[in-house]
Amino acid sequence: MTDSEISGSPANPAPWLRDLLFLAVIFGVGFGFGLGRAALANPDEGRYAEIPREMAASGDWVTPRLDGVNYFEKPPLMYWTVAAEMKDVNFLGDSGPGRFESTELLVGDLLKILEAVNPAETAVLITAAPVDRRRAFLKWCEKNAEFVLVGGEGAGGDEALAAVVLAEARALGATFAPGAVEVLLAKVGVNTRLLVEEVRKLANYAGTGPVEEAHVLELTPNVAEGDFFETAEAFFGGNLPQTLDALQRHFFAGGDARPVIAALQNRNRLLLQVRALLDAGDVRIGPRGIDGLPRAAGIYAEKFGEAAGVKTSFNVFAQNAWYLGKLAGGSKLPSVRRLIDNQQDFITAFENLHRRPAEQEEVLREMVVRCLAT
Repeated sequence: MTDSEISGSPANPAPWLRDLLFLAVIFGVGFGFGLGRAALANPDEGRYAEIPREMAASGDWVTPRLDGVNYFEKPPLMYWTVAAEMKDVNFLGDSGPGRFESTELLVGDLLKILEAVNPAETAVLITAAPVDRRRAFLKWCEKNAEFVLVGGEGAGGDEALAAVVLAEARALGATFAPGAVEVLLAKVGVNTRLLVEEVRKLANYAGTGPVEEAHVLELTPNVAEGDFFETAEAFFGGNLPQTLDALQRHFFAGGDARPVIAALQNRNRLLLQVRALLDAGDVRIGPRGIDGLPRAAGIYAEKFGEAAGVKTSFNVFAQNAWYLGKLAGGSKLPSVRRLIDNQQDFITAFENLHRRPAEQEEVLREMVVRCLAT
């Protein structure tokens, strides 16, 4: 083989390069033709996509589950690999992928494109959840364009998310029975990607009939509280052994203590407010959640001032009534005194973490025992 055969020329490329391009075209067409047209094949493809999705959503990296049921038929390595790809993939969030240098470079490229267009002639829709409002990209959008952030936060958040659910349902030819959308929002939260996936799953399950509340309750995992739902559920259920087991799994997967305490604090704040309203006779727990919440809001919401419409654990009136009913009615609701003591124990645990940063799991186990063993 001569030097000219190896290097080739612009007009006559080397034979090996022609062969490589030929193979790339042949295999590219063969592999890519029809890609995406067919749905996931039942049962395997759907099963092995759903298991890592539930693993990433729940934060339990130890126990594989399919529709909430333990699934031990396969080793978890494949699930971990897929779930790691699903986890926190959000270029506008305060997450690992969102902070990657490559992500920041791509967001910078998008910013340059937007700087060059006429805002009066251009509309851009970006979907991401959650969104870190501290990011420079968001601040630039707010300053230089007619910018609207919808979904999950503020008074219109639930309406915007419900519109996403109903739009996907219409595209699938499916319908939701009264109350089913509200239950779905309460269980999934503000993650629009997960909402769309759940709508597809529920529509397939319901078939020609409407998606009922019972379908959502049975098939949709509770992911609205993020990675720490299992620990919070066991803790507020008063189950000490189950809470300790959940903590062990959390730290075995490399978890941190502070987000767990924050999740417990958020739920405890809500339960404290619900308990006070129940004791005052302003609301009651009914089959559809907390009955009387709008009436109570008319009496007390003004006390929250500008935060009256902000969705936060400090404001019970900004929460979904069904979700609050689930929190309060799922087990025996602690007394106001116990809930206040919980808050104090959470503060003590935070202080202990500063003193004993290398003993995070032990600090939380001590906190749980103090709260539940008394």
